[in-house]
Amino acid sequence: MDTPPDFLHLKRLGVNTHQEPVIYMRQDCHVAVAEGFYAHSRVEVRTATHAVVATLVLVCNDLLSHQWAGLSEAAWHRLGCPEDGEQAWFRHARPVDSMSFVRGKIYGQRFTEESATAVITDIREGRYSDIQLSAFVTACAGDRLDLDETIAITRAMVASGQRFEWPSPTVLDKHCVGGLPANRTTPVVVAIVAANGLMMPKTSSRAITSPAGTADTMEVMTQVALTFDQMRTVVEQEGACLAWGGSVSLSPTDDLVIRVERALDLDSEGQLVASVISKKVAAGSRQVLIDIPVGPTAKVRSQAMAQTLKQQLEQTGAALGLDVRTIITDGSQPIGRGIGPALEARDVLQVLRNDAQAPADLRDKSIVMAGILLEMGGKAASGEGAALAQQTLLSGQALAKFEAICRAQGGFNEPAVAPHRHTITAAHSGVVAYFNNRFIARLASLAGAPVAKAAGVDLHVTLGDEVDAGTPLFTVYAEAPGELAYALDFLDGHTDVIRIEEPIV
Repeated sequence: MDTPPDFLHLKRLGVNTHQEPVIYMRQDCHVAVAEGFYAHSRVEVRTATHAVVATLVLVCNDLLSHQWAGLSEAAWHRLGCPEDGEQAWFRHARPVDSMSFVRGKIYGQRFTEESATAVITDIREGRYSDIQLSAFVTACAGDRLDLDETIAITRAMVASGQRFEWPSPTVLDKHCVGGLPANRTTPVVVAIVAANGLMMPKTSSRAITSPAGTADTMEVMTQVALTFDQMRTVVEQEGACLAWGGSVSLSPTDDLVIRVERALDLDSEGQLVASVISKKVAAGSRQVLIDIPVGPTAKVRSQAMAQTLKQQLEQTGAALGLDVRTIITDGSQPIGRGIGPALEARDVLQVLRNDAQAPADLRDKSIVMAGILLEMGGKAASGEGAALAQQTLLSGQALAKFEAICRAQGGFNEPAVAPHRHTITAAHSGVVAYFNNRFIARLASLAGAPVAKAAGVDLHVTLGDEVDAGTPLFTVYAEAPGELAYALDFLDGHTDVIRIEEPIV
């Protein structure tokens, strides 16, 4: 009897496993039996030109023949997009030695420069499974990373990807630590700053635990998945960009970690600092403004916590050569009306177009932040930046620059409107006294955001508004009736999304 070959033929299955490479084979095929593979084995897959470490899923029926192995989309891309039928060889992946440092951290040991580099390098090389990534995220959760550990991880994350170098000594950037629905100031701020001739190569993340990140919102209006060279071209042409950081391999391990943080609904303080600072350094930024919203249902819930985070960001930034300034802002309610990619894009455009319906809080906060950056960039004297920012907005220069950036990135699209909606009204008269930011964000996510771009929540009131019984409070938007029903079911057990109280006489 002929000896079976030691390879299998590859087949693209079209299965989306997000960023985790997964390989599928029959549990009784000759390779699985000979190698002693079991479900969830970490397997090294090699073709003639590429290799990847993947998680193994064993098939117990005729989905695959004994001579074929299936590839998830992530595995297919990492293997160089092989043709169906191409040969591949398989073996157990080497043990990930750096996991010993993660286990040590769980039991109270500190990360050093060397151990942080080892962990981040293995994550970048795809050696960590999602289970192992979850252990790393959990080990770093809360305030378990001290300043030196945070700096070590940040340096390792910068070294893990590409890095821009710009000729100008003034390269501005801004960031928000998150936790506040909407608050989509970035597109407005970038447009104002760039319209004044300053460089601002802005890269942003997709949503972690929120209904939208800046990249999700911008993707409604233009292309954000730029290559490294495309981003450089846009910045050289327009002085700025509004791109997704994950597409240009700036601190690429951060995007892998963020994916697991999203699934676990965890956002470590130290990892947050490392994420922010590493991407600013990799983008070539030199002066950075960071927004820290504080509120009872925001991510940062106290002034004490905000001050701690402020120090970590500024000190970590300084250790990596950045001039980091922070602004602590009001996080008691969402900024803007729309929550979800398309609704937030609508708000941004209303502000840039000086529309009478534009949310005043989004406009005012964008002007304040752009004003600080204009002062940091030397375009305005201390205390005069906000006036210049407002003038740039009112004159239409900011809108013109925003449209030019969108055209340079691939064109401009108007935001879509979701076809299914339901409006929640006030049960009684009174004054709007409280917003539960976490519940509002959760509601928008259950409606489908950010995957469903037009889904989300549209607010009709702000703190201090007087309302009567029947006054619209907010509208839930969804792209499918089932998603709308799913979101509304959530409201049945969470009636305290917006609290209406009797006015104080």
